[in-house]
Parts: sequence; structure tokens; C-alpha cells
Amino acid sequence: MTERLLTAGEIAELLAVPESWVEREAREGRLPSVKLGHYRRYDRAAVLEWLEGQRVGQWRKHQPKAPSA
Repeated sequence: MTERLLTAGEIAELLAVPESWVEREAREGRLPSVKLGHYRRYDRAAVLEWLEGQRVGQWRKHQPKAPSA
């Protein structure tokens, strides 16, 4: 990790969502975060990677099923 960790407010701005949403999703384990005592911080690269996995519909990359034996 070479970049500094971000706050919930910075991630909220990046994703254009309320800060409370970021905090709730991280607390529930649905958004990647790093817990430092009672603080949570966010790795920008991990959040952007998570975001790519959230794509739905035609924009989602096709993942072929493994052949059945």
C-alpha cells in the first residue's frame, strides 16, 4: 500500500453517496475497510476494485462457468 488511507467522508465523495452509507456498508462488511482501533479507513485501490465487482447488466464482464465433469 503506497497511498494514504482515506476517511469515510473521502470515500463518500468518491462514490457520490452519503458518508453514513459508507460507514454502514463497511461496518456490515460489504465495503472493504481497515479497522484501526475505533477508526475505519479505506484503501482507495481496494474500494475501486470492489466497485468494479458491483457492476450489473451488460457492463459486467462475462465469467464463463467451469465445465462440469
